Amino acid sequence: MVDVGAKPVTARTARAAGTIFMAPETIRLLAKRALPKGDVLSVARVAGIMAAKETSRLIPMCHPLAIEHAAVDFEIDDERGAIHIEAAVRVLAKTGVEMEALTAVAVAALTIYDMCKAVDKGMAVSDITLLEKRGGSSGRDGTAAGG
Repeated sequence: MVDVGAKPVTARTARAAGTIFMAPETIRLLAKRALPKGDVLSVARVAGIMAAKETSRLIPMCHPLAIEHAAVDFEIDDERGAIHIEAAVRVLAKTGVEMEALTAVAVAALTIYDMCKAVDKGMAVSDITLLEKRGGSSGRDGTAAGG
């Protein structure tokens, strides 16, 4: 692990996003909460938040952080046959929460996949990316590296 002992504790936030593509019928069933495994987006929201809190157990060199806030939101895109996922995480710490936000999105997407796979074998998780980070020395401008 990187030694963050000399860094100051600051407010740090990160936002990440991703998309899962699926068949139009799957989107319809998901929106109606009519899939066999139940209310997909509610379960995926909880899974994403839990994943943010457990990131240091999943990613070997991540520091364990006391997450102060984590949120996972979804937007159904009927035209593209997609569910857009966005996660936001906040902490007071010596290191950032980018990995926690990215992990929240990834696990939320995988949860959606798991809960829909019985009716849709052609889903694809795509474009998991960091949208924004704030706090610390490399996140002062409020944008992710390269964008």
